[in-house]
Amino acid sequence: MDEFMLIFRHQDGKKIASPEQMQIWMKQTMDWIGGIAAQNKFSGGNGLPFEDARVVHHDKVVTNGPFGEIKETIAGYVIVKADSVDEAVAFAKGCPALQGEGNTVEVRRIAKGDGTH
Repeated sequence: MDEFMLIFRHQDGKKIASPEQMQIWMKQTMDWIGGIAAQNKFSGGNGLPFEDARVVHHDKVVTNGPFGEIKETIAGYVIVKADSVDEAVAFAKGCPALQGEGNTVEVRRIAKGDGTH
């Protein structure tokens, strides 16, 4: 069984949900994660807040980020165990973040330390 990272991308990071909307979304997210955990296929995850973010460039210049002009922002991720990329995609399809128009969940296999998939 492999591990896959499900990366939550929000189309417009400048839109701020109301506290009530956030509470509903968080409950939906916890229920979704709970369903994956009930199958013993949840490995971990975190949200990625926008405060205190920085970008280090190839020339070692450090800038504040994420930037307002960037349309898409990464909001967080979870790591799941799956027998195939298709199973990981099935988990991703249930993600509450997809309720937002333009939002996506990127599915990436995590490389093992030995260089194999």
